[in-house]
Amino acid sequence: MGRKKINENTDVWYNLKASDQDVVVSTRIRLSRNLASFPFTSNFKNDDGDRVQNIVFDAFSKLNNPDSYQSMSLKNLDKNGSKILAERGLLGSSSATGLITTTDGVSACLINDDDHLKLSSFASGLELEAPFKRVKALDDELQQYVQFAASRDFGYLSPSVYNTGSGMKSSLCVHLPSLSYSNEIVGFIKEIQEKGFGVSDVFGVGSLFNASLGAYYQIFTTSSLKGNEVEQLGNIFAVGKYICEFERKKRRDYADNKPTVVHNIVVRAYSLAKFSILLNLRDCIDIISCLKWGLDLGFITGIEDFELNSLLYRVQSGHLGYLLKTSTFSFEEDIVDNPELKEDRLRAIVLKSTVDKINFAS
Repeated sequence: MGRKKINENTDVWYNLKASDQDVVVSTRIRLSRNLASFPFTSNFKNDDGDRVQNIVFDAFSKLNNPDSYQSMSLKNLDKNGSKILAERGLLGSSSATGLITTTDGVSACLINDDDHLKLSSFASGLELEAPFKRVKALDDELQQYVQFAASRDFGYLSPSVYNTGSGMKSSLCVHLPSLSYSNEIVGFIKEIQEKGFGVSDVFGVGSLFNASLGAYYQIFTTSSLKGNEVEQLGNIFAVGKYICEFERKKRRDYADNKPTVVHNIVVRAYSLAKFSILLNLRDCIDIISCLKWGLDLGFITGIEDFELNSLLYRVQSGHLGYLLKTSTFSFEEDIVDNPELKEDRLRAIVLKSTVDKINFAS
């Protein structure tokens, strides 16, 4: 295949250095809101959904710096565009009709999902303050132009009792290879759930770590009804720090007691990334996970956690589809007419361009 340099936007939020990135990949803060003068989305009639969307679009056009937002009707979005938005955590159920994002993609408003509005903001690493400030400022500014459904007794109203109160949900994407490989992850997940948090796989079930694919997990608050926003943020920050400490302790155990076993896992992953011609998404996520584990154990150098975390987005099908659509590549004759193999070929190139910087520690 003819080589073409693949340029990436280094300013996107998931490609930034942040605290606790060895364990926490990203943070999301979300607020659920509903317009006071309309029924909930499940009870929409006639053109209720279109009217809500138009009101929200109009409100955003009146905000300070309206040019920093871009609005779209999801029914006009092509299949690959939907993939990209879903991969970045911006889409919800299939009922959503509209989306507004900041031009840098760090904040968004999903319209007519299970709530009229879902305001969200993202950050790399364990960083709650910045996304909360962004989403709260947006919420406050919108309330100058629209009235949200609320009551003195229950706070903000929602069709789901779990989204009432503050209406805020928080989530962390975490990487737990040491806990997963030691087969302690099931008990640890149960412990986190007993603290009142939800836990789910990020990329589905895997095989290498006998757990979630790549040992990536989503830790999230399950209800916004109890406590105020400050208390809720404090709770998930505390559990995030606890998870970091636990994973690091188990990681040190591996470094001290089983360095050869882990080193072999890292070398095999590096070899696949360096020399593979075709890579599917599942294999790629496992490789990134193993390389990240090796980096955090001190086995490899020349790369940083945020670069490997960024790869989790860059190797997704939607992102690669965009590259194939907007750039020119010269593929081998036997795969040039096969879209799936072209994607796997490009994924291998994207991964190799990053691992070429890796060195093994002496």
